[in-house]
Amino acid sequence: MNSRTLITILCVVGGIILLTFVSGSFYTVNPSEQVIITEFGNPVGKPVTDPGLHFKKPFVQTVNYLPKNILPWDGPRNEMPTRDKLYISVNTFPPWRITDPLEYFRRLRDERSALSRIEDIIGSETRSAVAKHDLIEIIRTDKDRKPLKDETLQEMTEDVSTNIGVLPPIRRGRHAIEADIRNDARAKLAELGIELLDVRFKRVNYNATVAEKIYERMVSERQQIASKFRSEGQ
Repeated sequence: MNSRTLITILCVVGGIILLTFVSGSFYTVNPSEQVIITEFGNPVGKPVTDPGLHFKKPFVQTVNYLPKNILPWDGPRNEMPTRDKLYISVNTFPPWRITDPLEYFRRLRDERSALSRIEDIIGSETRSAVAKHDLIEIIRTDKDRKPLKDETLQEMTEDVSTNIGVLPPIRRGRHAIEADIRNDARAKLAELGIELLDVRFKRVNYNATVAEKIYERMVSERQQIASKFRSEGQ
C-alpha cells in the first residue's frame, strides 16, 4: 500500500468520524416540542423550549422530546354509585399539557406513565364527587330549566295531582360538580408538572337497574294521563 492510498483511507475515516461527531452534536426542536437533555439517564441543565437548532455533547448526552401542545385524554368508562345509591357509568374528558417539563420527566418520564396517573387521579376524584350527589345533580345542568310540554296535554297534566312534567329541584348541577373534580385533581397533577385545563363528563350512562326505574316512571306518568282521558270519556 503506497502512501497516497493510506492518506486517502485516513481522510475517509477522518471524514466519517467528523461527520458522526457533528451529526451527534446538534439536534432540532419543533415549535410543538420541548426537550430534556440527560447524561447517563439523569437530567442536566434547564429544559429546552425554544424551537430551532441546538447543541449537545455527542455520545454522552441524550435528547428526550416532550410535547408542548395541549393533549387530549379520553377516559375509560367507570361505573360508580351516586349518593342516592343509583349506579351510573361515567366517561370523562380532561385536556392537559406539560407546564414543568423537568418535574414531569423526573416523576413520569413518558406520556404513557402520565396518562396512567391522570386516569388514577381523575377517576378517584370523579368517584368521590359523584358519591356526594344525587343522580339528578349529575345529569342536570341548569337550575332554571323548564321541561317542554305537549300543548294537547298541557291542561291534562295540570289537572292531574302528580309531578308529571315537573323537574325535581337541584342545588348545584353537573357543571359545578365538574368544576369540583377539576379543582381537586388540578392540585395533585401540578405536582407532576401537568396543568389540567378542564374536566368534562363526556357521557353518563344509566345502569340497567337505573334505566328500568326511569322507564317505569315514564310508563306511570303516561298511564296517569291516559287514565284521566278515559275517566273524562266515561
